[in-house]
Amino acid sequence: MAQARVFIDGEYGTTGLEIRARLAARDDLDVVSLPRGAAKDEGAKRDVVNAVDLVILCLPDEAARATVGLIENPTTRVIDASTAHRTAPGWVYGFAELTTDQRAAIASSRRIANPGCYPTGFLAIVRPLRERGVLAADARLSVHAVSGYSGGGRKMIEDYENAPAARRPQNFGAYGLNLEHKHLAEMRVHGLLDHAPIFAPAVGYFARGMLVAVPLHYAACARAIDGAALVDLYREHFANERFIGVHAVNDQAALRADAFLEPEDLNGSNRLELFVYANDDGGQALVIARLDNLGKGASGAAVQNLNLALGLPEAAGLI
Repeated sequence: MAQARVFIDGEYGTTGLEIRARLAARDDLDVVSLPRGAAKDEGAKRDVVNAVDLVILCLPDEAARATVGLIENPTTRVIDASTAHRTAPGWVYGFAELTTDQRAAIASSRRIANPGCYPTGFLAIVRPLRERGVLAADARLSVHAVSGYSGGGRKMIEDYENAPAARRPQNFGAYGLNLEHKHLAEMRVHGLLDHAPIFAPAVGYFARGMLVAVPLHYAACARAIDGAALVDLYREHFANERFIGVHAVNDQAALRADAFLEPEDLNGSNRLELFVYANDDGGQALVIARLDNLGKGASGAAVQNLNLALGLPEAAGLI
């Protein structure tokens, strides 16, 4: 069987380099490149995107839309890692484990929108609750999250790793304080919510890895729930999923020094883990997703979607 031809538009950026590394050792793909100097040559790009089987876009939103506009070949598949198409009509959301039919929808689509890293964690927590009636559509949620600095792209990576100490960012910083973060739309739409959550993201002085936490008041839920029932619910939703695991309720063994849930433990993998820390007597739980923001939160997810779109083993090139 002929190798599928793949072009990564933006292969020299953070996400593109990570995808390229995951594809480098594979013998079932032919990864096509443009010379670095021709990366913005519209004619050269038009030729390559119409000649390959699949294009992965690792670009800012407007540049991603521009590349899609160059594609005239009806057989070329696209995976867009930008935010440009995550709620756009005609695009399938590329979170294979989100619903029972999402994987098949990805496999049959020619336009796939790779999820954001924070929304991947948020939706892994919220979508199962919405589908099972634990949360109503009009639920008012908040989500607190922290990511490694690689989530900010090349400029932030350079600031943390190369800037003189006097100009280096602090160890921890909250951001998105205008409450208009670009991930809110996909959180609301794919979370089946009437209202976007209050989203409080932060960046820490570590390269990669993230925690995404959604607090729940049992009294605000649409049906009776407790910590053990939440774990059972998530295990049902993600049963037999290779890349998603659900820990036991109040799993102390997962904590460093019996207190700290570390964000970096899944780095380099395409895995996501869910934790439920509950105080049933107080009627509260904190549900936390842990993932690598460059793995299941970006490049790993893109490779998983590529495998599905091209009819290849879903876990090829992934751990």
